[in-house]
Amino acid sequence: MIKLLSPWLLAAAISTASAKPIVAVYDLQGPLSESGISDTSLLSMDLEATRPLTLFDLTQSLGQAVDDSDVKAIVMDVDDASLGLAQIQELRGHLLAAREAGKDVWLYSDAYNNGTALLGSAANHFVLMPEGDVSFSGISAESMYFKGMLDKAGIVADVIHIGDFKSFGEEFYRTGPSEFAEKQTNELIGGIFDQLTSDVASGRELTTEKVVSLIDRGTFTPEEAKEAGLIDDLKYRTDFNKELKEKYSTADFDDKYALPDLDGPEIDGFFDLFKLMMDAGKDKGANDDYVAVVVLDGAITSQSIAPVRKEILGLLKDENAKALVLRVNSPGGSALASEVLWEATDEWKAADRPFAVSMGGVAASGGYYVASGAERIFAEPGTITGSIGVVGMKLVMAGAMEKLGITTHTIQRGQYADAMSMSEPFTPEESKLVRESMLDVYGTFKKRITDGRGDRLKGDLEGMAGGRVFTGAKALELGLVDELGGLSDAIAWVAEKAEIESENAQLKPEPKSMLEGLFAQPEKKNDDEIVRMEGPPSATSAAIRAVVREAGLIALPAPARASVESALNRLDAIGESKVQLIGPDLRFHW
Repeated sequence: MIKLLSPWLLAAAISTASAKPIVAVYDLQGPLSESGISDTSLLSMDLEATRPLTLFDLTQSLGQAVDDSDVKAIVMDVDDASLGLAQIQELRGHLLAAREAGKDVWLYSDAYNNGTALLGSAANHFVLMPEGDVSFSGISAESMYFKGMLDKAGIVADVIHIGDFKSFGEEFYRTGPSEFAEKQTNELIGGIFDQLTSDVASGRELTTEKVVSLIDRGTFTPEEAKEAGLIDDLKYRTDFNKELKEKYSTADFDDKYALPDLDGPEIDGFFDLFKLMMDAGKDKGANDDYVAVVVLDGAITSQSIAPVRKEILGLLKDENAKALVLRVNSPGGSALASEVLWEATDEWKAADRPFAVSMGGVAASGGYYVASGAERIFAEPGTITGSIGVVGMKLVMAGAMEKLGITTHTIQRGQYADAMSMSEPFTPEESKLVRESMLDVYGTFKKRITDGRGDRLKGDLEGMAGGRVFTGAKALELGLVDELGGLSDAIAWVAEKAEIESENAQLKPEPKSMLEGLFAQPEKKNDDEIVRMEGPPSATSAAIRAVVREAGLIALPAPARASVESALNRLDAIGESKVQLIGPDLRFHW
């Protein structure tokens, strides 16, 4: 349940009866950003680009709408939205809270699919376009394997696993999944399918069996979807708008309700530009106590965690930052970088300020490692987490170099000085040494979990480890997480612990439009640090990207391109550390 203590409650109590009603309108388009960070480099800059709408922005707005007695209805248009399962589940929780508060919830879509079905099941007015596309046929997960491509390029993946279910790396040396990988993917798909069918059934007051039977039909018309009770009505957009205006004829339709200005400042002349430059370094609400929300989004490398670590350590110096929520949306990555970020969260805990983790779509392996020390971990039912195991890997480029006419010659001192050479695979002796190193990391990983979770773990940790991956719902049963809930729930929990209002939360660093980012003050260095966390780009990843371009994979359809890009991003971690904490790359056809 969403627990937001809001000043809107006080405002509602003292407002006059003549206050004009509000209909909060949300037109969701494209991906919903986790961090709100844009690329503000001069080469990629579009000065007219808006700053991304973040999950934080949207959930804070929805939370206020739930508490605001002047808000009579919420309208959500999701046609152009690209939302992950965990994001949908969090938004659905807010819509259900609005229903419980006696507000109307309207959802309009041109298409009926798994995502709109799940989100729309929370609405009491779910309206579909009469000629809309209905594609409610279940869930599948498709993995790509690159061994054939690497063989043609003369590249060999030398991979060592600690944990039978630790399947990362299989895509580089196999043409299909191992028995263990296939088993756990089946379990994940089953768990998420059960969540989808059960939530749609409960929201639409149908039986789960009825929903499954509709899915197994494969396809049906919008009219049949209405007859089955999956939606409430069929209307074209113009008629839908007309109905809203008639029903809420005295209301203000507010499409910016409690949302930040995504467009950034208007620049009409030199004075506006000068003011932007002067305001660039000022913190909003600098004297107010607040909950800091910091986001780890993507694979864990020295480069990716450096700004996150810097932000957390910097917040320790801010006496107004009374609590921390770390939003983790990561499949893991470098073991070294995971430990470095874990240490930063441990510094925060040592300061005796509340600390919670909110898990996004995935918080696996290294993503779980950095979360394990939190006082409380929140996950959505469909979050993918766990993957407690270790992978050691290097890519052997000898065949590729031979094809290019490149030869190598090594002079070394030290028996194992060339163990990570790209020219040769691991020898049996080197493989043994790497495995011993990995077992040390595995032991540290499990210790971080047992120290952080303590008696909240329900059973032997080794039975949950070995690379096993779980949904958030299953992780709750095992004691790997504390509560099913989203970012808003994590903020509310730490705010209560810190004795401040949960709406006093700030996303750090503050997202900026392209123009604001251009004039932003340079980041201050942490004067307490003599040596700082940095990280070079991966040469290994760069080499593989060249092979990908040569193979023409950039021309693949968008879903396949996304899988390739995900694999390449994970290779960034491999370039800096031989020991990896990376979970499987599962892409659901959602």
